[in-house]
Amino acid sequence: MTRIAPRFAALRREGRGALIPFIEAWDPDATASAALLRGLPEAGADLIELGIPFTDPMADGPIVQAAGKRSLAAGVTVAGVLAMVRAFRDGDEATPIILMGYLNPVLAYGTDRFCADASAAGVDGLIMVDLPTEEADMLAPHATAHGIDIIRLVAPTTHDDRLPLVLDGSSGFVYYVSITGITGTRSTTAEHLAEAIPRIRRATKLPIAVGFGVRSPLQAAEAVRVADAAVVGSALCSTIAANLGQPHLVRSVLDQVRELAASVRGARVAA
Repeated sequence: MTRIAPRFAALRREGRGALIPFIEAWDPDATASAALLRGLPEAGADLIELGIPFTDPMADGPIVQAAGKRSLAAGVTVAGVLAMVRAFRDGDEATPIILMGYLNPVLAYGTDRFCADASAAGVDGLIMVDLPTEEADMLAPHATAHGIDIIRLVAPTTHDDRLPLVLDGSSGFVYYVSITGITGTRSTTAEHLAEAIPRIRRATKLPIAVGFGVRSPLQAAEAVRVADAAVVGSALCSTIAANLGQPHLVRSVLDQVRELAASVRGARVAA
């Protein structure tokens, strides 16, 4: 078992949802990114999504694309991402880390080698945005063999009759892409989530995380009132972009995470 299921079980006992911040590995550089990663749990991150930068990020909006470009300019590699996780684990053995990215870098690295090295580094889950369900056997058996959860994406356009197929073999949690489109371009609504999340719950017992359309503390709170977690990425990448070259960059992002965490932790009480 990875760290993901026990973390969600603990949160259920506490009666609250999870905050899952997303950052691109090595954005804006290796040193600042490592400092951000180390600081996220204390700032209120319950799980962490760490992006593997890629040159053709088809699901990413302009904000996350720019973050990936900064990472690539800083010299990030797949091995560098795994080294970043390994260094994080020297000080934190509890916080689940999910790598989110695209299949091409994993194939280039070698799928079994990647999963073995990711597991050894301390990775708990993988989200491969462009891995079709019908081709999941390219990666899933290797991830399972090395004890890593494969987290599947469900979209507003995923019909009820397709949900069982998409969720077959999924573990850790389900990632609900709450908008049709790319990241950071539009926001989801409480009304949409109130309709969408129960539909997904009928198809799975896994926790459900809402992402792609969550930017503000208010939206994060709305997400965890009906789902199990809120994923916030573009808003954090925007803050990084706004503070490039500033000594307070890391502090600014972590302060933003604290605001998000406070809203998420108080959401169900306020409801």
